[in-house]
Amino acid sequence: MALVLLGMAAAGVLVPFSSGAAVQAEGVRVTLAAKLAHDVMERIAATPAGQIVANYNYTELQGQVRDAGGNVFTDPHYAGFSRQVVCVDVRVPQESNDLPAGFIRASVCVRYHGREVATLHRLISR
Repeated sequence: MALVLLGMAAAGVLVPFSSGAAVQAEGVRVTLAAKLAHDVMERIAATPAGQIVANYNYTELQGQVRDAGGNVFTDPHYAGFSRQVVCVDVRVPQESNDLPAGFIRASVCVRYHGREVATLHRLISR
């Protein structure tokens, strides 16, 4: 009887710790995903507008996410991440169709094991 009570008490103490560890791990994933999205968005913003759409439309598969130097992250924390970058020309309703689009919409979506974790959108003027 004492062993059963001790087991129940131990379970009651351990459950909050395991839940806390899961929440902490999710927080780390969200932070890393936001960093991965932000890093690409900063590179896009620093690129001349005429080169953005041509250079920033790609997908990095899970475990193949690259740093600014083009090297795949080897840290195991990045292994489950994938990233999609899409940049398209957009027009506002006031713009004439006779002129080139005045804006670029840049979108970066970061996933962890296929689940969307962070997405950034930015409107860049030409």
